[in-house]
Amino acid sequence: MSKPRLFAALLAFWAATAHAELPDEIQVYTDDLERPGERGLELHVNTTPSGRSEPEYPGEVTTFHGLRVTPEVSWGLGHGMDWGVYLPFVRSADGSLYFAGPRFRLKWMPLLPGEGGTGYFAGLNGEVSFIDERFEQARRSAEIRPILGYRGTDWLFAVNPTVEFDLAGEQKGVVFFSPSAKIGRKIGNGWMLGAEYYGELGRVSDPAPRAEQAHTLYLVVDTAHVNFGIGRGYDAADRWTVKAIFDF
Repeated sequence: MSKPRLFAALLAFWAATAHAELPDEIQVYTDDLERPGERGLELHVNTTPSGRSEPEYPGEVTTFHGLRVTPEVSWGLGHGMDWGVYLPFVRSADGSLYFAGPRFRLKWMPLLPGEGGTGYFAGLNGEVSFIDERFEQARRSAEIRPILGYRGTDWLFAVNPTVEFDLAGEQKGVVFFSPSAKIGRKIGNGWMLGAEYYGELGRVSDPAPRAEQAHTLYLVVDTAHVNFGIGRGYDAADRWTVKAIFDF
C-alpha cells in the first residue's frame, strides 16, 4: 500500500474510533430533584489547566487551557420527575468564544428519601444533545444515566453507570460506558468533604485498552449551594481539571 493510501486509511480509522465529549457538566447525579412547579438554576464552570492539546479529529477544539461555562435551568414536573436544559459556552485556549449547543434532560426518581430524611434513592436520567462538531464529532448524541445511592445522616454514596451513544455519524448506535461515582461525609456546619470518580471506558461490547481509557478522580467540597472540585486524570484523561457548580 502506498504511503498516501496508508495515511488515508489510518485517518479514516482514527475518525471512526474517536469519541470526544464536551466536558461541560462534571457531576454525579444524586437524589436532587425539583419540586412540582418549581424552577432551579445552576451554573457549571470548569477549566483545564493541563489537558489534551492534540485534536482527535480534524477541526476539534480541544480541552487544553479551555474554560467552559454552562447554565442549567430545570423545572419540576411532579410524580418524581423534572426536566432541564444545559446551554454550554466555551472559551478555547486561543481566546475564541463558542456556544456549543443545547443538551436536554429528563430525570425520573421513583425512590427517594423523605424530605430532609435518610435512605436509599434510585432513578434514571435521559439526555439528548445537539453539540457543535468542533466539540463532539457526531453532533447528536444521547445518554442513559441510572442513579443509585444512599443518603445517611453523615454519609452520601452515589453511582451512575452511564451509557452513551451517538445518534449520527460513523459510530451511530455504538454504546459507550462512562461510569461515575461519589462518596461524601459531612464535616459540620453544612459542609461535606468527599471524592468523585469519572471514567470513559470505551465501547460496552469491546472496552478500550487501559491506555486509551480516561479515569479522573476529584477531591470535592460541597456546601448547600456550591460543589467545588480539583480533578487528577489518569491514562487518556486530561491531567488536571478544576470545576465548580453554583446552585442559585
